Formats: sequence, C-alpha cells, structure tokens
Amino acid sequence: MDISADLLTRLRAIVAQRMETDPAHDMAHLDRVWHNAQAIADEQADMRVLVAACYLHDLVNLPKNDPDRHLASRKSARESERILRDLGFDAASLHSVQHAIEAHSYSAKIPPHSPEARILRDADRLDALGAIGIARCFVVTGALGRTLYDLEDPFAESRALDDLTFGLDHWRVKLLDLPADMLTRGGRDLAIKRVTQMLGFLEAFAEEIGHRVPDGWKST
Repeated sequence: MDISADLLTRLRAIVAQRMETDPAHDMAHLDRVWHNAQAIADEQADMRVLVAACYLHDLVNLPKNDPDRHLASRKSARESERILRDLGFDAASLHSVQHAIEAHSYSAKIPPHSPEARILRDADRLDALGAIGIARCFVVTGALGRTLYDLEDPFAESRALDDLTFGLDHWRVKLLDLPADMLTRGGRDLAIKRVTQMLGFLEAFAEEIGHRVPDGWKST
C-alpha cells in the first residue's frame, strides 16, 4: 500500500512539535528510520502503518539511564492513539501501529508479531550501526557523562565490559551483535555492511590510541 505525501507531511509536522533536543533521537533519526524501513520492506508490509510507526515510535523518549527506559515504547504507543485517530486510522490499523511501536524497543523485550513490527525494529536498530551509529553512540556517551574508552584497557581484555561507564564497551556489549538479531533479510544484509564499516573505524581508532583490536571484537 502506497502512502500519501500528505500523510508523511502531517506526521513530520506533528512530531516536529514534540521532539526534544536529543541529537540521537531527533527528526533526522525518524527520517533515517523511515528511509531504512523503505529499504528493507517487502510486499507484505502495510506502508501506511509502517510510516506512522516510524514517525511515532519515539513520542516518549527516556534517557538510556532512566530506570523506566524499558517502558518508553509502551508510553509512545499510548501517546500515538489520539494522533492516529485524528489522522483517520481505523481501529485495526491503529492497533497495528501501536504494536509496531511497542515491539521496536530493545529494552522492552516485546516480540514483534507483524511484518511492520519486524521492519520497524530492524530499521531502528540499523540507525545504531554504520557511520551514523558511530556518531550516535558517542553523542549519547557524552550526554550521559561517560568516558569514551578505558584508558588502561580500551577493549576490556582484562576486565568486565562496562558500557555504563565506557562508550566503546557498548560496541561489544550490543552494537556489533545486532546483525544476528535482525528479523528481516534486508535488515540483516544492511546490518552486516554497516558493522563492517564500524570495524574499519575501530581499527583506525585502536591504532591512534596505541592498541590493537582483539579478535573477539571482530566477530559478529
């Protein structure tokens, strides 16, 4: 199902008034998620449901260190209801959008049961990878007052990984493993490509700080 330019314009106008000044979760993030979703969607996807889910999935954006972070996607789904009704979504489509929003979150651990939910989850996670993913990771690291890497042991060869303290640790804790967690073929292919780009950056990063990338960081 095609979407109208009017729906996209209205969605962007609605969220533009609500997005907070978080460079990792701003309008550009929503545009990229929609771009990713279009790239990996198949003929089973309802594109009207998908575009709404892409632009409304971060209506409630809690910081990564907030104890209620795992509830953010549920809160966003609830917040979306009035918007979707005003946009003319019927009950079935509205619930489809809400499920996709709820299930996209890594921390919520809600299984996605529809094509749109699987696509949104992959599309959102793709934005944590590649060149943009590198930038977003370190933006969040700075915003939370964390250190880029452990000066003595950057790649956690002799200590436990700790991504609550070191931004680089988050790569090994989560990001480098995302390709195996993708639910769509297109998402998996793009994730592998983007992680390969990240590993190239990691090699240069390690060289500049006088270290090498351990083999355990190179396998995804």
